[in-house]
Amino acid sequence: MRAHEVVLSRIEQDLASGKIGVGDRLPSERALAEELGVGRSSIREAIRVLEAMGVVRTAVGSGPDAGAYVMADPATSIGSALRLHMATRFLPIPDVVQTRVLLESWALAEAAGRSADLTAVDALLDRMDDLGLPPEQFHRLDAELHVRLAGLAGNVLVEAMMTSLRDAIHGYVMEAVPALDDWDVVAVNLRCEHRGIVDAVRAGQGVRAATLVREHIEGFYALAPLQP
Repeated sequence: MRAHEVVLSRIEQDLASGKIGVGDRLPSERALAEELGVGRSSIREAIRVLEAMGVVRTAVGSGPDAGAYVMADPATSIGSALRLHMATRFLPIPDVVQTRVLLESWALAEAAGRSADLTAVDALLDRMDDLGLPPEQFHRLDAELHVRLAGLAGNVLVEAMMTSLRDAIHGYVMEAVPALDDWDVVAVNLRCEHRGIVDAVRAGQGVRAATLVREHIEGFYALAPLQP
């Protein structure tokens, strides 16, 4: 193992054992370097990796609040990795679409049985009703809406995965927009479909909500399928 991997392994062990947890500060660079027999540059490299992965945040300086603190933000690292892999075209868009269907249909079926608070979802729907919204802004709100809907299931991993997929979803949707025959007509249909999905969740109709969101996702992709 390279030196910084030794540091990562030790921190992972401490997290798994409960020796350190969310909100705790990691030992200082000097303490870790002396304990593990590695250079302080290796400690800093490991901390940068953990920060990119959304496991720690760092506060610079020399005061009592300085140092690296454990946090929990899995969507940060998953999202960064997905964006990079999408850029390489290694992840086929049809696979992204299918993953959305699997996650969102399950999440909405689950949410419909939970009497979920739809206040934030309703607010997004109202903002999307603005007929003057350009496609870019509309689909930013659209991606946020789908993340919010998935979050209603109460499964933090599903919500993190949908959050991390948000940019990938927005990317392929915006690539499809120029190929649409009439954006205004498509936008009207999307608004109606969104309202129907949310109404099904509100009514506790899990099977219907799952079916509608699947048809919604697959239907848009069918309008302007992109190359895998």
